[in-house]
Amino acid sequence: MKTNTSESKLEKVASTIKKIIQLFEEGNVPKAIAIATFPPFDVPSAKWSLLNRLIMMAFGTSDGRGWHQWKEVGRNIKKGSKAFYILAPRLCKKEAQEENKEEENPQYICTGFLSIPIFAVEDTQGEPLQYEKLELPNLPLLEKAREWNIDVKSISFQGRAYGSYRSSAKEEIRLASPHENIFFHELAHAAHARVLGSLKTGQQPLQEIVAELSAQVLSELVGTQTQSTLGNTYEYIQHYASKMKKDVGKACLSVVSDVEKVLEKILE
Repeated sequence: MKTNTSESKLEKVASTIKKIIQLFEEGNVPKAIAIATFPPFDVPSAKWSLLNRLIMMAFGTSDGRGWHQWKEVGRNIKKGSKAFYILAPRLCKKEAQEENKEEENPQYICTGFLSIPIFAVEDTQGEPLQYEKLELPNLPLLEKAREWNIDVKSISFQGRAYGSYRSSAKEEIRLASPHENIFFHELAHAAHARVLGSLKTGQQPLQEIVAELSAQVLSELVGTQTQSTLGNTYEYIQHYASKMKKDVGKACLSVVSDVEKVLEKILE
């Protein structure tokens, strides 16, 4: 039997969801605001091609390096760790013209590609990295993540994702922004995984809409930052709603049941 306190909490959750969806349906949302990020650091992957960065992200890490590169920063590969592979061009020096044998700037041509073994930062140990020294703010509901034994750390922003959730033997949340809404989004993913048993891999529209709508409701209920991220949430959901061929309001309505379960899991 639920207490009056839990009933009133669930009623507040339901009314907040309803209010946000109504604003979305009316288009009555503020403009998106700039999200503060942790400063970027010079990591090798910042110079990789988009394809190689996507490969790295698919393997659940924001920092991947070769064996020697990890040695250079005082870190060793953990025993039993497995590499993933990126592609690097095989370059050959183009032969200079006869009359210009002493060419100052020799030209190279790509004759194929090499597969390069890469290890994720999560599979290394040793000296702390520069971005690991970033201080995590005292976020609301951080204790819930710790209660679920989720490792929450801040990472440098590399111009792509503001945060990530990794469900594995050791769950992780990585935050490239101190903004609480980003943390709420990743915490909602963790709660959703507990509701469903597991999440599908990749950026699944339904899962992303559940996480973002849940994050905005949490911002309304327990958030402490003064600037609203309603506009950011609207744009985010609109992006995934278009993949489902739905407008924002209908897309939100289609996931209300899961959002309520996610929020109940977090606020219980």
